[in-house]
Amino acid sequence: MTLKLILGDQLNLQHPWFEQVDEKVVFVLMEMRQETDYVPHHIQKVVAFFGAMRNFNEALLSRGHRTHYLTLNDKENTQRLEGNLSLLLAHYSADKFSYQEPDEYRLDLQLKDFCNTLSIPFSMEDSCHFMTSRTELATFFEGKKQFILEFFYRYMRRKYNLLMRFDQPEGGQWNFDKNNRNKWKGTPPIPPAYLPDGKNLMALKEAIEKAGVKTIGSLNEEEFRYPLSREEALKQLDYFCTHLLVHFGDYQDALHTDEVNLFHSRISFALNVKMIHPLEVVETVIAYYRKNQKEIALSQVEGFVRQILGWREYMRGIYWKEMPEYAKTNVLENTNPLPSFYWTGKTKMNCLHQSITNSLEHAYAHHIQRLMITGNFALLAQIHPDAVDEWYLGIYADAIQWVQITNTRGMSQWADGGIVATKPYVSAAAYIHKMSNYCDRCTYDKKKRVGEDACPFNSLYWNFLDDKKQYFAKNNRMAMMLRLLEKIQVDDLVQIKERASQILKNPDAY
Repeated sequence: MTLKLILGDQLNLQHPWFEQVDEKVVFVLMEMRQETDYVPHHIQKVVAFFGAMRNFNEALLSRGHRTHYLTLNDKENTQRLEGNLSLLLAHYSADKFSYQEPDEYRLDLQLKDFCNTLSIPFSMEDSCHFMTSRTELATFFEGKKQFILEFFYRYMRRKYNLLMRFDQPEGGQWNFDKNNRNKWKGTPPIPPAYLPDGKNLMALKEAIEKAGVKTIGSLNEEEFRYPLSREEALKQLDYFCTHLLVHFGDYQDALHTDEVNLFHSRISFALNVKMIHPLEVVETVIAYYRKNQKEIALSQVEGFVRQILGWREYMRGIYWKEMPEYAKTNVLENTNPLPSFYWTGKTKMNCLHQSITNSLEHAYAHHIQRLMITGNFALLAQIHPDAVDEWYLGIYADAIQWVQITNTRGMSQWADGGIVATKPYVSAAAYIHKMSNYCDRCTYDKKKRVGEDACPFNSLYWNFLDDKKQYFAKNNRMAMMLRLLEKIQVDDLVQIKERASQILKNPDAY
């Protein structure tokens, strides 16, 4: 008898494990407090994971496979991976144990340590999901001082022959990022978000509450937007192609008070729990584009492909190259605590109020809300990256450490000193106003740097540059910002820093 473990983010029905039914194989899935409690998670995240796991279990049973599913409140559940595996190996008198390659370092280490205690044969097998191996990025950049995404992205385009004409990029350029920065001003109209057919969500919520799991955020069953099965994930992908792809690239960086999704696909959760494959996703989008080239521009498609083929694989490669040391990096030596409004959305800064409230209500925010609103403020306020990591990992349904920590600690907080991003992604109010309507309804004046009604982003921005200028002295991409800092009159800079100091002492008052 062989026991095969399936983790909560390994819900891949296309995996070779499931090609044939074998009575001597039992597949094991577990809902555990070990996974719900290491940070406070959004209730929709926990519901989405458990709901998808339960649907996956049912799909395996319907195909004739043997499974053992431990629910959160099962009396046999020890709530720890090692304890549950030990009991189940004994229960089935298993003489072999197998598991798929975990994507989180902590689980990889935990399973390796557990296997070293076993007296039976064991094996770790490929999860058959990613388009690169764990070490492929490290090999690609071997001997290089900087790990530039663009070069890796071009390598991936060539490797999979996607949007290529022989050895050259389709359309004559690799990257249409400059076409992807339009502000959405109410048109073109945005179709309603695709709502999957969620079932038994409230029953799951009650089971989670009964177990005493501490969660954040809220759950509205009628607005739940996460697919809990492969079938629903494919429907969501089809909806994106049919209704949203036509304007995705143009407005992928846009922000608006009246819109949660804009033209985004909302498939990151389905991708990250492996219900759908990244190559399957990009090939589907490209195929739809080929059939509809009169309506859809190449720039819309390339912007989408770049996020999955380039950025997603790049971030995973960085994760496995740099962990476990990466989780401790704090190059800028930031130490401030996370403001309480990150857990409530109660702040007079409208951009933060909108982005955090959206996150609390939907366990979702798109990449610019995460990077240039909540992440930007956290960096300008010099918050400890550990606190920022915990918040991002808990609040978003698609957050799994391999993708969260590289985006947060690397791209957003520059805590890695430039491994991921060549410069910190910080801005004052001007960028936020350029990409959104957030400033239009805000208490604060986007143009002011000092005074009671001055936008906190403005004073914090110049204060941050002044505080951290020694870290950026040799960074060419920061040279222009530092020259502008030098042009500020001494008396003006003193007032800016006094205003910033007041904000940093009590950010929840702003």
